[in-house]
Amino acid sequence: MSDATTADSAMSASRLQLEKKNGPFAAMLFLVLLVAGLAFTTISLVNDIGTSAAPQTGWVPYGLLGLALLIALGFEFVNGFHDTANAVATVIYTNTLPATFAVVWSGFFNFLGVLLSSGAVAFGIISLLPVELILHVGSNAGFAMVFALLLASIVWNLGTWALGLPASSSHTLIGSIIGVGLANQLMAAGNTHTSGVDWGQAMNVGKSLLLSPIVGFICAALLLIILKNLVKVPALYKEPKPGKAPPWWIRGLLVLTCTGVSFAHGSNDGQKGMGLIMLILIGILPTTYALNRAMPAKDVLTFQAVSQQASHTLARYAHGQAPADFRADVERYVQSHQLQPQTAASVAALSDAVSEQIGHYDNLQQVPHAVIQNVRNDMYLNSEALRILLKDDHSGLNDADKSVLTNYRKSLDGATKFIPNWVKVAVAIALGLGTLVGWKRIVVTVGEKIGKTHLTYAQGASAELVAMATIGAADAYGLPVSTTHVLSSGIAGTMAANKSGLQMSTVRNLVMAWVLTLPAAMLLSGTLYWVFVQFTH
Repeated sequence: MSDATTADSAMSASRLQLEKKNGPFAAMLFLVLLVAGLAFTTISLVNDIGTSAAPQTGWVPYGLLGLALLIALGFEFVNGFHDTANAVATVIYTNTLPATFAVVWSGFFNFLGVLLSSGAVAFGIISLLPVELILHVGSNAGFAMVFALLLASIVWNLGTWALGLPASSSHTLIGSIIGVGLANQLMAAGNTHTSGVDWGQAMNVGKSLLLSPIVGFICAALLLIILKNLVKVPALYKEPKPGKAPPWWIRGLLVLTCTGVSFAHGSNDGQKGMGLIMLILIGILPTTYALNRAMPAKDVLTFQAVSQQASHTLARYAHGQAPADFRADVERYVQSHQLQPQTAASVAALSDAVSEQIGHYDNLQQVPHAVIQNVRNDMYLNSEALRILLKDDHSGLNDADKSVLTNYRKSLDGATKFIPNWVKVAVAIALGLGTLVGWKRIVVTVGEKIGKTHLTYAQGASAELVAMATIGAADAYGLPVSTTHVLSSGIAGTMAANKSGLQMSTVRNLVMAWVLTLPAAMLLSGTLYWVFVQFTH
């Protein structure tokens, strides 16, 4: 039998796996998890609201909250079946795991990845948004921002999924955020056109998104070449035999890489939904979620000490008096990144104001409802100003003073940048359930349409090892990357290294989706934002 015939037979066997219908057990499992997730989310919300004794009038805020949460969790659900299919394609097309079992396995480790994530990516994404919308997220413009970027991301993800294109959910969400920022600035009176977007942070995120597919292609190709030279096992580099599982040690390696990619995907991508849900909660229920009420009393005492130290440090770099409206001056600095003589004095004055606000209370639970939102805004604004100041080459800060300000910023973030456990669980369930449905289109593209020959064991393992390491490293540094781009480019790299040939029509479509996703998401979210703002006025 020729190599081409063997490959065709193996692909046909894999396709038979995909065409099998899910049994009643899978449907029952899906429904049980869905009902349990919704019940857990509702009960947790009610408990949090009751504990905070938050004054709330009417049912409109709760209806708006329910709608916003459903849309945010819907984004993670779509993300699950759109992106996670990449993790299972290799184990399915190498006959390592049955398709249904592979999907459930991947969904479970996506769930764990979300639960154990750090939260750094969540707030890295949020910092891309215009600071004035974050500070006033409970306003009409704030709600328009959240709904516009979520709906734009869902629409584009569903469109590319329908075409079977492994486009990036991360790419889509970041494009949507930038689109909202630009639209907000262009709609503002006396706009400066681009100050509504934190371009420094956008560049960092953009680099990770642009470089990750290149890293995936090159590293997966190099890893395959190294394997061929070091591991002389012919079975690794041959097409799987139709309907036959690989040797146990190869099977174990492929299951391990599938597990790692699924966990890393949950840890990185799940955080994006968490950050957006926290914006929704802060906007609609600020008295409950604006400040971390679980922050220990000892941390509040520590905050006062580091706050005073930071204020004294900043005072040494002040080249002028802080203006009367120092908050507005700090907000202008966060928007423009332009250091002025009075900037350090303004940030120091804001630090003193925050310290005075918190100093009256033993813990954050005692902060009155009437001032919680203002305290939270001052803390968030102060943290963002310090983030930019610490990176500013013109600040003149020495290493010792940078350490003091970094420590103070961590204390600020501890009070404002937190994620309740129930939010993690809700996002984990949404992402995990999304993995269980709609995955076949993307799996077929990744497994059959990138290379001209069937995926070998070594190719699948190389691509997934690189994807697992790349996503894990990005998560550690708080950077969003695309599982889709890293893994699909990794498979393409192994096909090129193996001289198997690439299906250029698919590669061209992948590149087009990669190039078009950002501007398309920007245009879509910016348009939706404009429409929603007009509607709410």
